Amino acid sequence: MDFALTEQQRMIRDAAREFAQKELAPYAAQWDREEHFPAEQVKKLGELGFMGMNVAEEYGGAGLDTVSYVLAMEEISAACAGTGVIMSVNNSLVCWPLETYGTEEQKRKYLTPLARGEKLGCYCLSEPNAGTDAANQQTRAVRDGDEWVINGMKNFITNGAHADILIVFAMTEPEKRHHGINAFIVEKETPGFSVVAKEKKLGIRASDTAQLAFDNVRVPDSQRLGPEGEGFIVAMKTLDGGRIGIAAQALGIARAALEEATAYARTREQFGRPIAKFQAIQWKIAEMATRYESAWLLTMRAAWLKDQGESYSEQSAMAKLAASEAANWIANEAVQIFGGYGYSKEYPVERRFRDARITTIYEGTSEAQKLVISSRRLRGK
Repeated sequence: MDFALTEQQRMIRDAAREFAQKELAPYAAQWDREEHFPAEQVKKLGELGFMGMNVAEEYGGAGLDTVSYVLAMEEISAACAGTGVIMSVNNSLVCWPLETYGTEEQKRKYLTPLARGEKLGCYCLSEPNAGTDAANQQTRAVRDGDEWVINGMKNFITNGAHADILIVFAMTEPEKRHHGINAFIVEKETPGFSVVAKEKKLGIRASDTAQLAFDNVRVPDSQRLGPEGEGFIVAMKTLDGGRIGIAAQALGIARAALEEATAYARTREQFGRPIAKFQAIQWKIAEMATRYESAWLLTMRAAWLKDQGESYSEQSAMAKLAASEAANWIANEAVQIFGGYGYSKEYPVERRFRDARITTIYEGTSEAQKLVISSRRLRGK
């Protein structure tokens, strides 16, 4: 098996790292404190091709592979995990379903400006009473001639307060459960749409997470995404790829925490010598590095399978599970190595610790990933 990156992949990684260290890292702590959405930097990411990395060039994208996307996501997230999730949602949860299920007209009208970074998207699946139970959608869409009328609430929507284009899932035939869901493209200027509230969050505070309301929002049938009645399939297939993006985000958080803890251990002295000389610290570093590398390999395998056109649902669940759990464990150990300073906002590991927590929850909890993995294994697939 060849683990070597291509020249293009290395160039993408290096370009993302340079941008992250110059445009994100110096401001990440301030954005976290102020809950500031980095609109200017997101625009620059779009200009560099990072907001539509896997989209075909004919639709304004960079036409790159998923491995390149993972490499870039890790670098961006290592500098600012909030910016990382903004980028991930636009790439994985918005551009991908539009390119995969959209009509030619939808791609030209919506996908192209999203891939170029001229507009920002969000993915509206979760609701106050439908998180992991995504088939239990309470948002309703009722057909009225050539239009659909949408009513309901969406919860915990990343990019929700700043998005121009929304991918919205709504129940159209409740009696059919998950077979009665459709996906719609909604523009933020549409009458009846509103941002109800922005969440006050533990971490990834540079990104916005919002509650959205749809009050008799009318959209033409031409803005229905995918075959009628297959919205649930659109949602689940989209999340398969989205989990690779979140795994990459978690890798960035984990790697940054590991690097910061390693550097600190070399310089922090106790009992007359650097704490890196103590076996207790050495074993922590060894375990942190091993968990990071293991998660990195799983994530790369899922990305590679996706690029080969092979099934990757189970592997993306494994990658997301491993990387998110590793990020939390590594960030926790990093705080422990820093001791009291790790609990202080003076050092960034405190932010890594908070940012890591969400990665085991959104785009499918760790428990949901285990269900995906076990169900496929038990079915023999």
